[in-house]
Amino acid sequence: MTPFIRLHPDDNVLIARTQLVGGTQLEDFAVRGLIPAGHKVATRAFAAGDAVRRYNQIIGFASQAIAPGEHVHTHNLNMGPDKGDFARDYAVGADVKPQAPRQEATFMGIKRADGRVATRNYIGILSSVNCSATAARAIADHFSKLNNPAALKDFPNVDGVVALTHGTGCGMDSEGLGLQLLQRTLTGYATHANFAGVLVVGLGCESNQIKAWLAQGSLREGETLRVFNIQDTGGTAKTVAKGIALVNEMLPQANAVQREPCSAAHITIGLQCGGSDGYSGISANPALGAAVDLLVAHGGTAILSETPEIYGAEHLLTRRAVRPEVADKLIARIKWWEHYTAINGGEMNNNPSPGNKAGGLTTILEKSLGAVAKGGTTNLQAVYEYAETVSAHGFVYMDTPGYDPVSATGQVAGGANLICFTTGRGSAYGCAPSPSLKLATNTALWRRQEEDMDINCGDIIDTGASIQAMGQRIFELVLATASGEQSKSEAHGYGQNEFVPWQVGAVM
Repeated sequence: MTPFIRLHPDDNVLIARTQLVGGTQLEDFAVRGLIPAGHKVATRAFAAGDAVRRYNQIIGFASQAIAPGEHVHTHNLNMGPDKGDFARDYAVGADVKPQAPRQEATFMGIKRADGRVATRNYIGILSSVNCSATAARAIADHFSKLNNPAALKDFPNVDGVVALTHGTGCGMDSEGLGLQLLQRTLTGYATHANFAGVLVVGLGCESNQIKAWLAQGSLREGETLRVFNIQDTGGTAKTVAKGIALVNEMLPQANAVQREPCSAAHITIGLQCGGSDGYSGISANPALGAAVDLLVAHGGTAILSETPEIYGAEHLLTRRAVRPEVADKLIARIKWWEHYTAINGGEMNNNPSPGNKAGGLTTILEKSLGAVAKGGTTNLQAVYEYAETVSAHGFVYMDTPGYDPVSATGQVAGGANLICFTTGRGSAYGCAPSPSLKLATNTALWRRQEEDMDINCGDIIDTGASIQAMGQRIFELVLATASGEQSKSEAHGYGQNEFVPWQVGAVM
């Protein structure tokens, strides 16, 4: 294996496969100084203002002269004086291609009475407001295997009782976007296929009134959806006791399920990347993209998100849009984010994070170009706003922040029944009620944090394993996990604290 990776013949930087020391010969030049693994090295001389290309796309501009063999990073590469506002050809629909022949993989799923298919079988406790979070957690804790091992012993088909609480629900505009997003998120979770039953616990006087939320979400209280308030019930202890009694009533019906063969068309994956590094766009992200192409060929759905982390690469998605209005909606969300960050005193290039930069990423353009690779190569069927119900099949987009817990929360609210999460720096993450698979971008991370990683994509870097072969491995793991095989994060008990609805607007 060469000590470097060239991603495209027209790139003017190479990626260090391992740490490079001064004097190492690369192509027709020698390395100058130390180049960390995953970082960029210049293949030619740059004058200040010259465009730097990776993936044959502009990732930024030289902020000073750079010699061949020098390290290219934050000290000499930036977005330029125009902050990346250079021409990008949206070429709407230019890369749309014929639909691949339908394939028919299956997994062992749980069929609900209304035809939906689940990958897990939980009972959920949701809070309408932060004020009821403690009571909601106390109800779930009663059924915890740690606190009460006997509570679920007679219900082996129930995966658990989980409390999904949050820090908002009041002190907000009762007609504003923030409350709309919260209510849409709660509706998506209350109706999620992976929940056999849901309790919603409120305080009683909050902005997010439960009756108003039920009406907004076209929901009805019934055997599998029960709602009540602490103030009406008579206090915390009585609320907890009532909640425990209601869960006990739900358990026999929740347990009366069996897994059976189901089409992979019922799998909806939320695509995430967190703690990205210089290898993300080379190994795990394109390998996940190959798995997405397989899932789509079998009728399934994949949701790409994290709008601040596709910024500068959105033209690669508009080219795949099946209709102009799909591309227009994506571009409109990009414009919204530009405005939103500006009024909050920021800019889109505030992302990447310090960890991303330590791993070799320099600008948001570079990060985004690697991030979109998670979405594979199939046509973009639809664009959704945060926590909207995803009804289209195939590859779709949902507008979310780049912060992983907030982003994945929106995807699950939209119907994702499994999460695939790539990471280069390391992540500890889960997402109840949907299992989360973590894909390591490099072998060093796999060896260091194997207890949290489900698959090592570092073989692509180390041994030349093909993207397609790794994609097949990921797809097979998706089917196994959807069939009930436990992910690493589930084994550690992750998932409840990672429920983080998107908060926008003033806290009143």
